[in-house]
Amino acid sequence: MPRSAPLPVVFVPGGVTPVGLSYAPLLEELGEEIAPLLKDLEVYAADEPPVDYSLQLEVDGLEGDVNAAGLETFHLVGYSGGGAVSLDFAAQHPERLRSLAMFEPANVPGPWDPADHPEATSTDAALSPEQMLAEFTRRQLRPGVEPPSTPPGPPPDWMTRRPAGLRAMMAAFETDTTERDALRRCTFPVYLAYGLLTGEHMVRRAQLLAGLLPDIWIEAYPGIHHFGPPQRTQPAHYAAALRQLWARAEAARAGSSSGGDPGYAA
Repeated sequence: MPRSAPLPVVFVPGGVTPVGLSYAPLLEELGEEIAPLLKDLEVYAADEPPVDYSLQLEVDGLEGDVNAAGLETFHLVGYSGGGAVSLDFAAQHPERLRSLAMFEPANVPGPWDPADHPEATSTDAALSPEQMLAEFTRRQLRPGVEPPSTPPGPPPDWMTRRPAGLRAMMAAFETDTTERDALRRCTFPVYLAYGLLTGEHMVRRAQLLAGLLPDIWIEAYPGIHHFGPPQRTQPAHYAAALRQLWARAEAARAGSSSGGDPGYAA
């Protein structure tokens, strides 16, 4: 039996760790099953965020990279800030996606509610970079959950750009103009995961997306939080969930192209 071609999968990271490091354990788990395209965030394309930075810049950058790679349609995987970018891309270009997988997207298109963004106050310019990153982390965890420890040794060079980048992204979330109701047109399957040690705001975000996306599977991961995403901490489990998602999406595409029943359970 001929071996199927690797699936085209695009990965977008969160606002801290670069895409290669963020997804390395998951990519090792998936191996040659996929043809990955790793897309870093546009906010870090230069030493400082663009003065006109917006989520639209991220959506346009993602579109440019997939076009340059010759990907007409693809599976998209986003984490945190990359999840927010993925939702905006899905709302604007639903015809390009075969499926969407996210772990704890940092924003949902539409009206911005500060009550659902406890990390927003951590971007106060009066805080030092170290204080800002510590607050950004602490405010996204459930009360009593210990923040992750700082890795030993000097921080990598790319960390120096993160405070400014995170501030720019938080400001962009407030002014995002993508229409929330456009997500209702996303008929492809969606997998949304979150950690049970992340704050209650993420549960509300999952509930909001459950009411918008027509075909969504939500999974809560015990024992992890926003800063220990499953692509790093539980790559085997996350890979299994992605394989199930992608199989459903590919079956639906095959059924659509043949005009028959896609042959999977909703």
